Amino acid sequence: MNWETRVTRIFNIKYPIIQGGLAYLAYAELAAAVSNAGGLGQITAMSLEDPEKLRDEIRKVKKLTDKPFGVNFAIGQHGRPFSHFVEVAIEEKVPVVSVTGGNPTPFFQQLGGVNVKKLVLVAAKKQAQKAETLGADAVMVVGNEGGGHLGKDEIGTFVLVPQVVDAVGIPVIASGGIGDGRGLMAALSLGAEGVEMGTRFIATKECVHASDIYKQALVEGEETDTVVIKKSLGAPARAIINNWTEQILDIEKQMGGYEALKTYISGSANKKYIYDGKVDEGFAWAGQVMGLIKDVPTVAELFERMIKQAEDIRGNWSK
Repeated sequence: MNWETRVTRIFNIKYPIIQGGLAYLAYAELAAAVSNAGGLGQITAMSLEDPEKLRDEIRKVKKLTDKPFGVNFAIGQHGRPFSHFVEVAIEEKVPVVSVTGGNPTPFFQQLGGVNVKKLVLVAAKKQAQKAETLGADAVMVVGNEGGGHLGKDEIGTFVLVPQVVDAVGIPVIASGGIGDGRGLMAALSLGAEGVEMGTRFIATKECVHASDIYKQALVEGEETDTVVIKKSLGAPARAIINNWTEQILDIEKQMGGYEALKTYISGSANKKYIYDGKVDEGFAWAGQVMGLIKDVPTVAELFERMIKQAEDIRGNWSK
């Protein structure tokens, strides 16, 4: 099967599969494994302590792969400055950068005239149109099934993706609820030219920073074992249901506001679960696709299975 799309051509990759930014988890080992398997791996920048840590991580990826990779900038983290991090990506000649959350305008202004491919994660048609106007090479469109931060309108992937495809001229990459070859083929049928996956890549051997307890929760959990928190803050995000998220929801019901929630939704609380496996002392992001996750393969094994399943589907269609 010919896997060439505008996404594979623009980012110079074999398969139109992109790994999500994954705060505190998307580092060199995972990014390189995804790129080596034929997709586009990414490092998360804003989870690192300082720009020099990002430089170290970029150089580590370059030692592990000679394939294209990206750096993701989650710029909506309570106004944390990101320009110095972007400068490092420019200096290190990173081939692809992506931006999630917040207003991407200053991000694009800083990249003006720089030879780098630009991706934007959006959750609404208007956001996609703005990204195109700013100069994005492609948009990643996340439906309400996704893990982590989502759109406010609660629109599912199957409705949102074709809406955005009809609204922009640049390539669209589908995200949210995708974890196998069936999801890949469904996305292409909707008019997308690639997929982004986050939760599925956490449950892989090369996501070395994720605790075994976190990975096992993804394997054993069902699609009903997630909940959307932070709605009251206007920043809805999907996480695994546990006692911690129940406390968050209780505070939100009481209209506690950010000050009451900040300890519960902090990066420290996130890391206690995902790094240390302390499920009663923190939270972990996950999409509804966890209901389709049954094991923890290597990234290469995951790609092999996805592509075989997708090509089998294509073969059945041709009959």
